[in-house]
Amino acid sequence: MEEIMDIKSMPTVQIIQALGKRFREYRIAARMTQKEVAGQSGVSLLTIRRFEQGYSYDIKLGNLIALLKAIDFADGIADILPEFPVSPYALARQEANKPKRVRHGQQH
Repeated sequence: MEEIMDIKSMPTVQIIQALGKRFREYRIAARMTQKEVAGQSGVSLLTIRRFEQGYSYDIKLGNLIALLKAIDFADGIADILPEFPVSPYALARQEANKPKRVRHGQQH
């Protein structure tokens, strides 16, 4: 199985090919045929075959999500882009409200 080690240096096509091969392993572990996945996902059998064999270089995101849901891997989709800990807008507001300097009152 082709590993996705240094994803930054890998061409997009190579990443998609590796994901297709990995998807095949998950599909087989789920004990599903390509035909069953096609029926559940609405993705054509040809697209699934080409994706798993590394020939589909431009699989649509909607198709990939449908395939992952078909093999019951929907929970893994959230791990692709986990929720950002603090919204960039909230962080900017916090920074804007932060005092620029501290003033100490006069002591008597």
